[in-house]
Amino acid sequence: MRKRFLIGLLGALAFTSNMDAENLIIMETDNTALVYDVADNNRLYQRYFGKKLKNRADYSQIPNTSEALITHGMEDYYEPAIHINHDDGNNSLLLTYVSHEESQLSDGANLTVITLSDPVYNDEVKLYITYYPEHDIFKSHTEITNKGNKPISLEKYASSMLHFTNGDYYLTQFNGDWASEANASETKLEFGKKQLDSKLGSRADMFCSPFFQIGLDSPASENQGDLLVGTLAWTGNFRFTFEVDHRGELRVISGINPYFSTRTLKKGETFTTPEFIFTLSDSGRGKASRNFHDWARDHQVYKGNENRLTLLNNWEATYFDFDENKLIGLIGEAKDLGVDMFLLDDGWFGNKYPRHSDTQGLGDWKETANKLPNGIGALTEAAKKNGIKFGLWIEPEMVNPKSELYEKHKDWVITLPNRDEYYFRNQLVLDLSNPQVQDYVFDIVDNLMTKYPDIAYFKWDCNSPITNIYSNYEGKNQENLYVDHVNGLYKVLDRIQEKYPELMMMMCSGGGGRTDYEGLKYFTEFWPSDNTDPVERLYIQWGFSQIFPVKTLAAHVTTWNRQSPVKFRTNVAMMGKLGFDIKLADMTKEEAEYCKRAIRNYNELKPIILDGDQYRLVSPYEGQHAATMYVGKNEGDAVLFTFDIYPRYKSGIFKSEANVKLDGLNPDKKYKVTEIDTNDGKNREIGEYSGEYLMKIGLPLFTGNRLNSRVFTINKV
Repeated sequence: MRKRFLIGLLGALAFTSNMDAENLIIMETDNTALVYDVADNNRLYQRYFGKKLKNRADYSQIPNTSEALITHGMEDYYEPAIHINHDDGNNSLLLTYVSHEESQLSDGANLTVITLSDPVYNDEVKLYITYYPEHDIFKSHTEITNKGNKPISLEKYASSMLHFTNGDYYLTQFNGDWASEANASETKLEFGKKQLDSKLGSRADMFCSPFFQIGLDSPASENQGDLLVGTLAWTGNFRFTFEVDHRGELRVISGINPYFSTRTLKKGETFTTPEFIFTLSDSGRGKASRNFHDWARDHQVYKGNENRLTLLNNWEATYFDFDENKLIGLIGEAKDLGVDMFLLDDGWFGNKYPRHSDTQGLGDWKETANKLPNGIGALTEAAKKNGIKFGLWIEPEMVNPKSELYEKHKDWVITLPNRDEYYFRNQLVLDLSNPQVQDYVFDIVDNLMTKYPDIAYFKWDCNSPITNIYSNYEGKNQENLYVDHVNGLYKVLDRIQEKYPELMMMMCSGGGGRTDYEGLKYFTEFWPSDNTDPVERLYIQWGFSQIFPVKTLAAHVTTWNRQSPVKFRTNVAMMGKLGFDIKLADMTKEEAEYCKRAIRNYNELKPIILDGDQYRLVSPYEGQHAATMYVGKNEGDAVLFTFDIYPRYKSGIFKSEANVKLDGLNPDKKYKVTEIDTNDGKNREIGEYSGEYLMKIGLPLFTGNRLNSRVFTINKV
């Protein structure tokens, strides 16, 4: 097995540079460097991707790796990043260096733009690399322009291509299904190709999350090992290709899935790919996650550094069976519970086809008269009187065939004109490639906000992938549909955000069917899963926390898994953006009082949990327990959650390794550990310890009790 110290250092190829440092394009964050080289053949090569070197001149001593953006039809034998078909039948592409520009952006990031061009056909490819020094985060995308006189077709158009040579590669992927999202599994990459992709369209992430981790040389652990973490910021079909060649060298290609998505560019037209976002950690998964979390809050997530609202959702309390009086009663319960907002879920709209189930009414966004005779306004007014905010569920991209919208505008629906329709969840997808449909979807939000300006929040759902794949609008350009549909969604969201900048929204898609960073430019949070069983949520939230900060993970207390105590369910949900979807009448008096105290505790701890540094201490994948810790910025106070899931008798709880070793503390400081959020409301002092003791020795905080949870504060003395 080959071992090399430098990550991304590949063997010399046929062309090497003259080792002149002036040919290097160096992009450095605080800890990482990505270096390209313009070689003697005037082509761009990746020279280095690894730990930042103290002496920049040392990069010139490193041999080049593979070409930065390998193209189809030339001398390479493996998967290309870009494939262009020309009008004369020649589908080769040669990219030579033209120029590069470096600049600093207003948010503190640095930007390098490298212009490449084909000397025969004049096809131009610009490679954009944005990098954030403080966070060790890189973003890459490409811009492809037809500068020839005849049309070209884009067969493949990746956002990024990275090259590595290491002894071994270990891929962690996150996949599942409805109610079983983001399950982590690790596979060693051997010779050949492994692809993770989606062909689902609107609900693109239903089976596979658009992010991954690669352990370099050895499997990465939480706090050790070299690790690449990457994700595509695209709310649609994606593809990651991991290919190990005959030399043991790995290429990682990331971008839109080219499946049924060939695009034609006329003279002068440009196509821009989405951003691939990545980081390199030399200290395992934990450091990589914290890189992403800090960067996302500061630069990517909508209102990323602002507060998040606790809420009460009516769904499990009423499902479709409610009226105005029942909802006003639940708004009163929300006030009594102590949450910030009441959220009205599905079932409030439709008159010709009243929404009594998921079989009809979707698309007809007028309040059902016999349910809400005074409209949404009566509910926003009731919320205002109770001192809380009001939120509303919508699913504006979808339509039931049994609806007035379908009857009037079947031409707006993605459906094959000459075949029987296939329905997923009794619905179809509206064609957002069509500007008229974009206007219609925007108007749903605009009309509601104009009529009811006190709406503070939308839960924006998207329950169906694209089926019956045909667009009346695209006509003969059907292969544009998948990409144009997503860009049409962004146009709608841009208009909403511009007109209603204070509006907060949850990105939902039948659970975790949309979990990407481009969507989070518009949404303050997303719904990881419809599965709110707290045991399952420990795994689901563990998976999503690898890449997303916990303030983006909406987590609700429900009746799923009634065997688990309300406290256990609540503590799991407190490790995200807390909400409740439960009837107070279904709880005992003691349980209801506990929930009220838990909300007060959560509000006090929110700055630490939602904006602090997350440390995953004990994985549910590794045994019968789990523990996660959050440390306030600048060595602040901390919060620790521990969970006993299904321990067998003496299943390690009396062994030394049962101690929970903390992380992220100052070893030279003293800390007071206190158990809070107890069933009886009484805090229990555990003791005072040095940070070194808590991190190296730890404390015996697990128990032998099934479905038991504990919450601890760790405060500097």
